[in-house]
Order: sequence, then structure tokens, then C-alpha cells
Amino acid sequence: IMYISMTGIKVKGFFGMLKFMRYTIPSFAAARKANGNLFCDSKKINKYYHTLTAWENKNKMMDYLRGKHHALAMKNFKSIGTGSVYGYEDDLMPSWEDAIKKWKQNFKEI
Repeated sequence: IMYISMTGIKVKGFFGMLKFMRYTIPSFAAARKANGNLFCDSKKINKYYHTLTAWENKNKMMDYLRGKHHALAMKNFKSIGTGSVYGYEDDLMPSWEDAIKKWKQNFKEI
């Protein structure tokens, strides 16, 4: 069983986009290299920038979340935009279509 995490952020304006690039690009690169990461991809769908990651387990994902790159991105989240995160355990890696569907069904804005 792996842990699947799906995020989506709608960037607020020009300065939000600058901060998005400054903080989320290093955070995404760190996720790709993180211990326990099995899959890491991103896509823009409608007005949301999404990440889809799969981890060996939730603890490995939590270790990454506590890392400096992700912590900086989260610290600046409200000045970047609005969005939602959804995570769950599964035996199979979802398609992008399935992941987006689950994300929309469980959307809770942060």
C-alpha cells in the first residue's frame, strides 16, 4: 500500500506567480529526490497547478513535508494562492484523471 498525495493551487496574480515559482519549483524538485518517493508529476488543469505524488508510506511523505523546501512553500502559501490537498492510501497508482476526480470530490480550500 502506498500513500498518494494530490495538490492543486490557483495562483493569485503576478506576484503570486513569482512566489509560486520561487518556492514550489524547489519544493517539487526536493519531492522528486525525497526518500520514499515513488512518483512525482505536475500538470496545470483549468486554473490549478497540480502535483501528484506517490510515496512508500505516509511517514515517508511526512518526512518530506517537514523538509526545508516544503516548509518554505507552505509558509508562503497564502501569498501565493488558494487551493487544496488530498491524500489517501491505495494499492494502485491512479491515473491523472482519477486523481483529479478524487481531489475535486474531497476539495477543502486551504
